[in-house]
Amino acid sequence: MNKSIEAGNTSKRTFDKGTTRSYQNEKWFVRIALAPILLLFGVFAFLPIAWSLLLSFYDYSPLSNHAVFIGIRNYALLFQDAVFLKSLWVTFKFVGITVISNILITLVIASAIYAIRIQWLKNLFRTLFFLPAIAPLAGTSIVWTTILNYDSGLFNVILGQLHIAPVHWLSDPKYALLSVIMMTLWADIGYNIVLFIAGRDSIADMYYEAAILDGANRWHLFFFVTLPLLRRTMLFVTITTVISYFQAFPQFQIMTKGEPFNETRVLALNIYDQAFSNSNMGYASAMATIFLIIILIVTLIQFRLGRSSWEQ
Repeated sequence: MNKSIEAGNTSKRTFDKGTTRSYQNEKWFVRIALAPILLLFGVFAFLPIAWSLLLSFYDYSPLSNHAVFIGIRNYALLFQDAVFLKSLWVTFKFVGITVISNILITLVIASAIYAIRIQWLKNLFRTLFFLPAIAPLAGTSIVWTTILNYDSGLFNVILGQLHIAPVHWLSDPKYALLSVIMMTLWADIGYNIVLFIAGRDSIADMYYEAAILDGANRWHLFFFVTLPLLRRTMLFVTITTVISYFQAFPQFQIMTKGEPFNETRVLALNIYDQAFSNSNMGYASAMATIFLIIILIVTLIQFRLGRSSWEQ
């Protein structure tokens, strides 16, 4: 009896040692496998951020051999710069309008596509809506610039056929930002449509069956079953969309260049102009640092709100 107990304890210790050794080997494998990726991420993400933060304390131009340390002067000048304050306001307005519009439109379209029972037709619509998302944003911006042209653009041709006066889509302060928003939504909604469809696929049918037995109609199912169970997908979509739209640049650079009267000068375009058009790298780096802080704060707020909704 004692021999069998000792043999059992020995085999258990041997198993524990083998399990521990296997776990240690797996940890080393994961570390070695992730090392090149983390190294590249550090070189191309964290290092530029640190370098930009350092430059923000200098009066530096790539055309000069010397950089003068000026402390927080660049940051002080930012809040006296009317163009910077205007670009900050335009950025928040663009992000607010576009994100809300994107989520509402994609949620409705995704729900409509999911309701289609014919599989090949569902795949067709999903593909058609996703196609603009795979096109280069610069190319899409050029196409939309042509479509919105005052003299021969498609939109004004249609308005002419309806005996309506043509519109200066890209040069009128009332329509310039709206035109860029339309282009951005057309080019970008495909991603979120696919994500919402995937999120809807993950919801078990039993929730809908139980709600139907309780007398729920389609609106009840959507607002009291689908939306609550899509909270995680909604949080991911909202965070990624907000970050993406905060960094919007190609469409503004190609379609309007920040005009007219800086009505479409978002912060990313302002940073680019200061850095490469005005060769004021220190000032542009200070803008980029403020920009980074804003995105971090907005993202943390979204995470906090999302976590609060899960705990309810």
